Amino acid sequence: MRKLALPLLALLAAPAFAAEPIFAAPAQTQAQLILPTPPQADSAVTKAELAELHRLQSARTSADEAQAKADDSEESLFIYKTVLGEKFNPAALPLTTAFGKRVKNDEGINANPAKDAFKRIRPYNLDKTLQPVCKTKTKDDSYPSGHATAGYLAALTLIEMVPEQRDAILARADAYARNRLVCGVHYPSDIAASKLLAYTTHAVMNTNPQYQAELVAARAELRHQLGLE
Repeated sequence: MRKLALPLLALLAAPAFAAEPIFAAPAQTQAQLILPTPPQADSAVTKAELAELHRLQSARTSADEAQAKADDSEESLFIYKTVLGEKFNPAALPLTTAFGKRVKNDEGINANPAKDAFKRIRPYNLDKTLQPVCKTKTKDDSYPSGHATAGYLAALTLIEMVPEQRDAILARADAYARNRLVCGVHYPSDIAASKLLAYTTHAVMNTNPQYQAELVAARAELRHQLGLE
């Protein structure tokens, strides 16, 4: 544990959120190049996606709405508490919490330029008959979904820390992303773009020595807390 003392202190002292990339820069992920151009508002694809959102709207239960709203309010690593259990909580995991916030910082740093470039209208602003149950915006920034990108990026990070739970973590990531559709605030193609961007961002992060050093420290803390040493 003494060998980890300096990296641990550095991680705790590092800012959780920054105005600049920490592990992966937009110039490396090149979101605007790797993501397909979103379907046009009047395209057959968008019409089919709106039909799917109406189908989900008609089928969603009060429990579905409650879970979608809960997921709407949370974008941290701890959406995976349902997988890792009660021991997986911020109070017990200061290093993991700080590391997760820094990963989340880079999600926004990489997703937001793409949102601004593609300027896709939100589905409920295009089709006024949709009834979203989560927070809405007037800004045209539907593509990709920030929540879904954050969820998949957090999942990939956690899998490196707790590989034993890989399948369950990925299943939760898919459910979390799908809840953006249940909310009625994104199109299915927004979610597909988010997954691609998250995997790309994670691959870039893995080439960063700083990410690797912080991952080692957070992984040790988390595995100790979960009794997986």
